[in-house]
Amino acid sequence: MKAGDALYVGHVCHQRHRPRAHRLRYGLFYLLLDIDQLAANARRLWLIGHNRLGFFGVHDRDHGAAPGQSLRAVVLAQLAAAGFDVATLGGGQIRLLTMPRVMGYAFNPLSLFYCHDAAGQLAAILYEVRNTFGERHFYAHGVTGTGTMRHSSAKAFYVSPFLPDDLQYDFVVTPPDDRLRVEITARDGAGPMLYAALSGQRRALTNGALVAAALRFPLQSIKVIAAIHWEAVKIWAKKIPILRHPQRREQ
Repeated sequence: MKAGDALYVGHVCHQRHRPRAHRLRYGLFYLLLDIDQLAANARRLWLIGHNRLGFFGVHDRDHGAAPGQSLRAVVLAQLAAAGFDVATLGGGQIRLLTMPRVMGYAFNPLSLFYCHDAAGQLAAILYEVRNTFGERHFYAHGVTGTGTMRHSSAKAFYVSPFLPDDLQYDFVVTPPDDRLRVEITARDGAGPMLYAALSGQRRALTNGALVAAALRFPLQSIKVIAAIHWEAVKIWAKKIPILRHPQRREQ
């Protein structure tokens, strides 16, 4: 894993296998940021605002922080709830991979927190999954060794009206380096149902790189949420069954 904050330019692709085939692919960019240096980065990079207005923005509350709560406290609380001994992290670096707000608007289907121990070794990954209802869920996994990481979790969170509850997520993650890749396969007893992947090429995090990203991906966050709803219409048109949100099912 390369040190330092970075910008990754790449693509997201989704491939649905069952009950009907469906594929989508679109370009975007992600930021990789040390969560303890967000304020310093906002002073250095004039396009980014931390917890304030900016063309691009990174707000702690977008990742579950309550008023007055630090992002580090959120991450450590989630790791502790998952059974990690957070004392072993010893104040190690935590790096956030996320899409920034664009002109005040944000929607992040997936963000990752790479959590290091005091010796600088990657010790855990926290996957933050969000849906279009404004809800989020964290999946926490430990890391041993180096290289490609593989994790599995039972689906515990409603993310799509076209995915049933009884699924397993298989995560395959390569540590952010010159290239970035995150893969997720949703499967049931019959095999893979959906495959999603994020890939990107590393860029130095500079004002120039942010300007280039703004020109190449204008209104990125709005584009992502619009694409989700447009693809949902096309999936619905293929007569794939719609599964309502659990709370609405009860109502």
